[in-house]
Amino acid sequence: MPTTFTAPDGLPLSYTVWEGDGRHRRPVVLHHGFAADSEVNWVRPGVVNTLVDAGFTVIALDARGHGASAKPHDSAAYGESVMAADLSALLDELKLDEVCLAGYSLGAIVSLLVATNDRRVRCLAVGGVGAGIVDFGGVDTRVVDREQIAAGLLAEDRADVLPAARPFRRLARRAGADTVALAAVLRAPSHGPFRLSALSVPTLVLAGESDQLAAEPERLAAAIAGARLVRVPGDHMAAVADPAFATALADFFAYTDTGESRLAIGSPV
Repeated sequence: MPTTFTAPDGLPLSYTVWEGDGRHRRPVVLHHGFAADSEVNWVRPGVVNTLVDAGFTVIALDARGHGASAKPHDSAAYGESVMAADLSALLDELKLDEVCLAGYSLGAIVSLLVATNDRRVRCLAVGGVGAGIVDFGGVDTRVVDREQIAAGLLAEDRADVLPAARPFRRLARRAGADTVALAAVLRAPSHGPFRLSALSVPTLVLAGESDQLAAEPERLAAAIAGARLVRVPGDHMAAVADPAFATALADFFAYTDTGESRLAIGSPV
């Protein structure tokens, strides 16, 4: 059942815990992508079940503006740095000393920020991102215009929605999202460039083979010391639902915990 805790600025945020069987000492914390929520991004594609079956306790946060969490309509309430503070506050709430952290798309950006600054993150997996992190510090603006997506989410007539915004509009509808809140998320200030050289934890980069938002993932992996890269079938919306995604995630986190690997989880880049 979802549980609520209070973010640093007082907003109520929702998270869910699925208990593992105790094989692994570190829980896996999941942060979903933009316009999705924990159910859409992690439960329905089978990622949570795969991780729990592998013995992990799994914790999934609904980010502010998404899912069952609070959804202010003011862009000042958002930003990746604010969401990173929420994730660290959740670790405080649960009194966790060390975790494995995985994020997808927007959640990958947030997770990279947390892993750079919070020593409780001992292993990291990021999906749905690529060279845009290296070149722009976040979303690849060569592919996606945040304002166009915001306008597409708010458009009353589908004919007014540009093609690049349509997948996010469909995703928001599937999730039953508050589109005004999502537009505010997109219009929040950016956090600035990443210090990828400061990352020192084992890191896995997961990218869909036809995901334009995760183009050139090898460049992202090369910018993180010792990072491994795994490509899976699918575009930005489909890659996380491919069974290879969840399997690679579970195998990588098991490897960082026990040193044993069932499958090839990618080579260091």
